[in-house]
Amino acid sequence: MRALATWSGAIAGLLLIVVGGLVPTAFPFHDAAGWSLRPLGITLQVPALLLTALVAGPRSALLAAVAYLSVGLFQLPVFHEGGGVGYLLDPGFGYLAGFVPAAWVSGRLARQPDMGDPLSLAVVAGLGLLVIQLCGLANLLLGAVMGRWGDGVLPLVIGYSLALLPQLLLCCAVAVLAWLLRRILLIES
Repeated sequence: MRALATWSGAIAGLLLIVVGGLVPTAFPFHDAAGWSLRPLGITLQVPALLLTALVAGPRSALLAAVAYLSVGLFQLPVFHEGGGVGYLLDPGFGYLAGFVPAAWVSGRLARQPDMGDPLSLAVVAGLGLLVIQLCGLANLLLGAVMGRWGDGVLPLVIGYSLALLPQLLLCCAVAVLAWLLRRILLIES
């Protein structure tokens, strides 16, 4: 029964991540012209991964992350600018590779005792986001040492990590949604 739950969580997580990668985020903004939506410049794939980890646990989230990377590297255009093995040389691939440890860490921490409230889940989601950022930065620095980035590493770091604040805000929304889903699905910490 546990294996079925793990695989069904992984499949649901994979679908969430793929669909999340297609959905741009926006926030409501009010000015003199009235209410409008302002784009945040990111998609919902990272929040989808973190939601999978917080609800389904480390095994399902890890399987979903590995499946997502595998699907993208086998030529299916699920990544931001397509897919394929050539994506391994993309500066942003470190952030995608960070999905794997982030899924495990977030899922594992979310299963610890006393992780049943939205604030604790938000902290766990934030830690998962931090893991993704650290993996991405490590890849950028490694590429800089190897001389792969012609324009230098600083513009890449700024370009890839600039969306950190909106993603932190989305971690709060993910935590509340995960808390509700865990209560509906009767998942214990």
